[in-house]
Amino acid sequence: LASPAKKKPPIKDCFTDVYTELPWHLEEQWQFMEKHVREYSDDYNLSKFRDLDGPLPAMDPSRVLSKPLTTPPPPSTQTERTTMVNAINDALSIALEKNPKCVLFGQDVGFGGVFRCSMGLRDKFGADRVMNAPVAEQAIAGFAVGLSCAGWSAIAEIQFADYIFPAFDQIVNEIAKYRYRNAGGGAGNIVIRTPCSAVGHGSMYHSQSPESFFAHCPGLKIVVPRGPRQAKGLLLSAVRDPDPVLFFEPKVLYRHVFEDADGDVPVGDYELPLGQAEVVREGSDITLVGWGTQVMRMQAAADRAAKEGISCEVIDLQTIIPWDVDAVEASVKKTGRLVVTHEAPSTNGFGAEIAQKIQERCFLSLEAPIARVCGWDTHFPYAFEEVYLPSVARLQDAIRKSMSF
Repeated sequence: LASPAKKKPPIKDCFTDVYTELPWHLEEQWQFMEKHVREYSDDYNLSKFRDLDGPLPAMDPSRVLSKPLTTPPPPSTQTERTTMVNAINDALSIALEKNPKCVLFGQDVGFGGVFRCSMGLRDKFGADRVMNAPVAEQAIAGFAVGLSCAGWSAIAEIQFADYIFPAFDQIVNEIAKYRYRNAGGGAGNIVIRTPCSAVGHGSMYHSQSPESFFAHCPGLKIVVPRGPRQAKGLLLSAVRDPDPVLFFEPKVLYRHVFEDADGDVPVGDYELPLGQAEVVREGSDITLVGWGTQVMRMQAAADRAAKEGISCEVIDLQTIIPWDVDAVEASVKKTGRLVVTHEAPSTNGFGAEIAQKIQERCFLSLEAPIARVCGWDTHFPYAFEEVYLPSVARLQDAIRKSMSF
């Protein structure tokens, strides 16, 4: 037998350092492995691993719940009606003001950015903290790694999500893996902001929703807000999160006028917890799950369904990784039906992950197959955008088919 000093680390170390704290899905996987290798001990050389030949470690069942591990303080009761672009600007200003070691940079950021999200910030905080970057996305991501490892908080902007792919290597092989490779520390405190999704005239190079490319990579958190209130609260949480966060901003919403509570943004510092979904509308017959721009389309489809006597529960996931599986599970066990929707192409989109996990957890509660209403498996077309997008009509059709199954 190997001596204790030469044994491999405990199984939990396989998951440690992917994130600062294990989110529910890694906690779930670790707990499964601890039991599995003991049950199938003939297939695993337990003597090579520390602790595996001993009793099963104590496991806290609350750790596999998908609710956030920390909850920010309640926001100010004072709100102001504003747009998403102004809410993001306000969040960036607060982040820079509260943390003198926070730096904002990206293409044209010093001039206010192509969508004007950083207007006035260079004048307020100086050119050494709000700066332009060259048209080199890989360099922007690499600079964020260096800043983080030097103890700074980096907020990088990629001008369009479509152009994040030159930075893919830095994000996936450096930012996401640095802590794991380094056995803790480094390359946290990084937020990469980028405008995403359809805008009405963007065609294939200014309309993509690439969240699923990065959801496949351990070590990243992914956030997509649906309105001004969510954008400010989630962005400030992302900036202060110790893990790297990709913050996708649906650009068609930047100057959309929100007449409901989503447009009423708390004044001052304000955070929303990462990893927590929101039930936007309660219902009893079918569950609709989406994020970003799709939330508006889900609500419009729910309005149409209500005229036909169908009660839809609408859930905004808000965070793609880690996603709030418990909220979706509870809803589907109540309604028995689920439609998942996103603008990205259907094949290997994140909706497939949601469908699989909910099928696993809610199989005996389902009254109909889980449906996906997504972009088609083709490039984003300039001439046919209205038929490419997962529209209100397509959602209405999916709701009807599920209800009549």
